[in-house]
Amino acid sequence: MSGTSEGPTPAADLDRSAVTVSDKTYRKSYDETTDQKTYEHAFTGAALPMAVVDREGLVTTANEAFGTLIGADPAGLPGRVAADLLDLASDARTWHAYREVLRGRNAKLRCTRRLKHPDGHSVWAQVTISPLAKDRPGVLLSVSDISERRELQARLRHLQMHDPVTRLPNRTLFFERLSAALEAESYEQSGTGRIGLCYLDLDGFKAVNDTLGHRVGDRLLAAVAERLTRVCDEAGFARAGAPLVARLGGDEFALLVEDSTGTEQLADLAESALAALQAPFDLAGQRLSLSASIGVVERHAAGTTATGLMQAADTTLYWAKADGKSRWTLFDPERNAHRMTRQALSSTLRPAIERGEFVLEYQPLVGMEDGRLSGVEALVRWHHPQFGTLTPNRFIGLAEEDGSIVPLGRWALTTACRQARRWQLDHPGEPPIFVSVNVAVRQVWDSDLVTDVAATLAETGLAPHLLQLELTESAVMGSAGRPLQALQALSDMGVRIAIDDFGTGYSNLAYLSRLPVSVLKLDGSFVRGFQYDDPGDRPNPADEVVVEAMIQLAHRLGLTVTAECVETSAQASRLRHIGCDTGQGWLYSRPVTADRISELLDTKSYADTPVGNP
Repeated sequence: MSGTSEGPTPAADLDRSAVTVSDKTYRKSYDETTDQKTYEHAFTGAALPMAVVDREGLVTTANEAFGTLIGADPAGLPGRVAADLLDLASDARTWHAYREVLRGRNAKLRCTRRLKHPDGHSVWAQVTISPLAKDRPGVLLSVSDISERRELQARLRHLQMHDPVTRLPNRTLFFERLSAALEAESYEQSGTGRIGLCYLDLDGFKAVNDTLGHRVGDRLLAAVAERLTRVCDEAGFARAGAPLVARLGGDEFALLVEDSTGTEQLADLAESALAALQAPFDLAGQRLSLSASIGVVERHAAGTTATGLMQAADTTLYWAKADGKSRWTLFDPERNAHRMTRQALSSTLRPAIERGEFVLEYQPLVGMEDGRLSGVEALVRWHHPQFGTLTPNRFIGLAEEDGSIVPLGRWALTTACRQARRWQLDHPGEPPIFVSVNVAVRQVWDSDLVTDVAATLAETGLAPHLLQLELTESAVMGSAGRPLQALQALSDMGVRIAIDDFGTGYSNLAYLSRLPVSVLKLDGSFVRGFQYDDPGDRPNPADEVVVEAMIQLAHRLGLTVTAECVETSAQASRLRHIGCDTGQGWLYSRPVTADRISELLDTKSYADTPVGNP
């Protein structure tokens, strides 16, 4: 019988095991030492500037490249505060993020700093801060010199932000500066808290480009830029900084004044700019003269936006050009409010006609001899939901500009004729009164007025002689071609034609005799010369002579005369004495509703008596 049994380990085996364990320990120690030396060698000889910083923010070691970058001996850097070496505490956000990395709360920080080298030059550096291995406290700083990249970016930005023709800041840079100046932190801590802008446009620059070519035009723009820059440099001598000069495009320039001291400063700057541009320009044998128009805006920076400031400047520049060019104009809030109201009215005119926001009022026309109501003038009113009741002088000009005068005039004609026919039917025992409707020249050009009138008379049943159409003197006296043919056709139809505001234009009286006109309405400026209440007062003899001569001339031409703006009994008496046929004005009645005219038709006489006033 045989068997196997376990016994003590032989001594040779024990010795072999001990050698194996000892070898592993040795190899581990050897590897760590080698790794450490390799790491230190790589760290020291690396071309990338690096430094190790402990949890307290002190440098423990730095390589040669790091010392070269900041201009210091690496051997003397241990113990130095790393944040001071790399300017990490200069802004609160970077300083906070850096401390979070030191505490192990953030994984990494990357920032850009501008470092001052001891020899005087500056270095743009990108600093990366990241923790060391988990079992090693502290962080590793690595720094890249990005100066060349920054310089390239700066050159590209300059090209992007400056006009190639004038070398001035362009629209993009201008709005960047303007927006920055309007930020609260830029003016709340210091400065005047105000901002000013001169918005400049060259008068007639397009003619230079068209006649002399764009090359000469570009030279002229560059010369203008040079003069404006000189003006702003001189204006900035006594101040913290000169105004910014920018070319916004085309022949438009802007002079931005941050921390302005008031409108006087902006006015002086605008005056200086205009004066500088008045001197002729000598450009490659071409001697050119030009002028400019400038819109000036000056206001508190608080509550102002870049868009709002530019809108105000653009509006003011338009005023300067409309006022005659070669001047500067200061922003006027009241004038701007009127413009805004005008725009609001213009945009809602056509819809208002469709919504029925317009109504007619009627002002009596009274016979001077018998004192009876012979007719009425229809006057349109706009019941605007925002601005209240508006008289024609607020919107008729707008309606003529955008063409809405055609549908508005057609509505007024139809409404007035229908109402005149209603009065006739409601008062069969009284002589029918005529209705006078104002007509704009554009209605003749943009519509078939003759057809419209004929259709309206047929629809309403009003006799043609009970309709009178009023046109201004300038419109009638300049009539030719289609307008004259239309007036003649209306007259042949039996419709009466009246010249409104007669005497304010330059009438060709010989031409007047050949027009199909039946009524002259004397402008109120002549009638006001007859206004006197005290018996001892006397009117201007010249006014009387002129008015009497016009009345006599009209009568000889077979025309009747209506005097507008009759306000006193003395005026009415004198006008009646010199032969005026009809009177219109507040002496008789203000414009009233159709129902009030119905009441007046029951009154037998209106002579020299104020009636119809609400």
